[in-house]
Amino acid sequence: MAETQRSPQRYRQTGDRWLPVLLVVFALGDLHTELQLLWDHFTFTALLFAIRGHALAVIVLIISPSLWRRYGASRGIRSSEP
Repeated sequence: MAETQRSPQRYRQTGDRWLPVLLVVFALGDLHTELQLLWDHFTFTALLFAIRGHALAVIVLIISPSLWRRYGASRGIRSSEP
């Protein structure tokens, strides 16, 4: 019997699915105060300050759809391709 090699991209661990969710939760936690201030009194200056002061959190929120496609639930399912 020929043994098939499993590529790491084809078989993801189940822990990888929680990576995008965890990153989004941390990003929203970081932006929590800024979002409250923007909700109460929106100004473009406050928006620019929030983006500039929390650049990593904003970038994580922007790229979260891409992270979800890469590490999401559909990646944990084995492909039937040989």
